[in-house]
Amino acid sequence: MAQLRMRGRRPGGHERADRRNRDGRGGGRSGHDRADDRADDRTEGREAGPRASQRAQDPHASHGPRGPRRLRALLALVVIAAVVVPLTAAAARPRIPAPAPAVLPPVTAATLERAYAANRADAALASRMAAAHGDRHRASADRSLASPSRRLLSFDGRGSGRVTEVLGDLAHAERVAVLVPGSDTSLDTYERFHAGAAALRQRLDRRPGDGARTAVVAWLGYSTPGTISATAVTPARAEEAAPGLRDFLRELRTVTAAGVRVSLLCHSYGTVVCARAAAGADASDIVLLGSPGTGVGSAAELRTRARVWAARGADDWVADVPHVSADLFGTTVGFGTDPMTPAFGARVFAAGSGGHSDYFRPGSVALANIARIVLGETSEVTDA
Repeated sequence: MAQLRMRGRRPGGHERADRRNRDGRGGGRSGHDRADDRADDRTEGREAGPRASQRAQDPHASHGPRGPRRLRALLALVVIAAVVVPLTAAAARPRIPAPAPAVLPPVTAATLERAYAANRADAALASRMAAAHGDRHRASADRSLASPSRRLLSFDGRGSGRVTEVLGDLAHAERVAVLVPGSDTSLDTYERFHAGAAALRQRLDRRPGDGARTAVVAWLGYSTPGTISATAVTPARAEEAAPGLRDFLRELRTVTAAGVRVSLLCHSYGTVVCARAAAGADASDIVLLGSPGTGVGSAAELRTRARVWAARGADDWVADVPHVSADLFGTTVGFGTDPMTPAFGARVFAAGSGGHSDYFRPGSVALANIARIVLGETSEVTDA
């Protein structure tokens, strides 16, 4: 018989308000900078309209009753996905040929450009191989990554693909943001992930001097689960990904300047990956965006010295995911406590009225707050 552990619940607005604690110091910011940030917040509020405003105040407003019957029904869907959906389902498309990743010496600041060039060459070869195989979509995706303007720290075109891309001057950055994606992210959908990283980079670059001292890294370093799949409700992919993420953060130190501060920005299933990697991860801040749960009951259980933040947009469907964890025949299903609850202990910040894919939307409340965290301006982060 499966053993069920139900953890956590979604907080009301007054509970989230009780969690508004900040202990960081903001950098020297001009009145013009703060006015720009307030303009972002006001613009999003106007675009969302009164209905979104109501939802932001009461996240339960438009979802109807959430009694035991609905919770049981949602849990049943999770269980069905985990037990009935085959864990080893074959991909619908044939495997796309691609070269093995380039064998390179350990990357340092002095060898960065050579690494970028070698990985672009691999992407170009992968594009030609995909085209010869008849997959024009993958060929186009690889060809885009092979552009001379792209800075690829790693590239592997095999299978769903993996890539690590740098936006900015990594060798001289004082602050680095590492983005960890969630489900359904692959080479075929990579440009969507890249767009979020580019939006953050542009937001960091808005004030003179800030962009020159920051870099953004889009880390697609694992095989992400499909949103509608058993792997999306179990920690298996996260457990496979965590060692690679820890290693990558460690290797960053051989490239970046001494004393660089790293923020880990984790989205959706990526929050499960970051939670698994948190112990021993070299990061100053861990930001959980649109999290279905992390697999632990509290931020303290992450065993990290990093500040732990959490945010969820008012229209994010992940709010409806049951925050439960069940042991089913030796397999853990679900991720437990909601990081937005006071019990979890994260620093909860405002994400505005956006949905699950809107955390890096230009002009959004969420993006403005994420940028403040990356820049160390924690006293400027707005509360949920």
